[in-house]
Amino acid sequence: MLEKVSLPQMQKGLWRVERFRVDDTDFSSLFQGRDVPVGEEYTRLMRGGTLVMSDTPAEMRDHRMAVRMARGSCLLNGLGIGMVLKAILKKPEVTEVTVVEVSQDLIDLVAPHYSDPRVIFVCCDAYAYQPPKGKRFQMVWHDIWDAMCSDNLEGMAKLHRKYGRRADWQGSWGKEACLEQRRRWR
Repeated sequence: MLEKVSLPQMQKGLWRVERFRVDDTDFSSLFQGRDVPVGEEYTRLMRGGTLVMSDTPAEMRDHRMAVRMARGSCLLNGLGIGMVLKAILKKPEVTEVTVVEVSQDLIDLVAPHYSDPRVIFVCCDAYAYQPPKGKRFQMVWHDIWDAMCSDNLEGMAKLHRKYGRRADWQGSWGKEACLEQRRRWR
């Protein structure tokens, strides 16, 4: 169900949505050796000079489990280019989605392209967000990090503890790769 996004090229504040083609020089510097076919066109989200997200096949694979587990009430910590949001909104069993995003500029830029009565956008830090009392989510997905790095594991653990009793299922983008990185460095 994950597919490329259809956002136009646009910019607000530090945020830019742009089209790009992967060539041999992009491959190693931007995608850390991940499987990204050279020569195809993709969409990416940049914050200043930092690549935040793209709709490459490697990123789609990273988010498959979140889409597979989406049903009922879902929480997405991090909006990005809306690739996960787009995919889960295609599922009729998804009744509502709360998207928590720390940047109002990013919400202003991307959210209008995902107009659906089931979606609520909240401008807040994922660590500070407080769901309504008694709120339970069937799926929670944490995707607030720019790169896969074992340094993210502490933040992932904090978010997983926070939603442990509020979620039927939760996951974090890149968690397995971060764990593997930590094992290699020990």
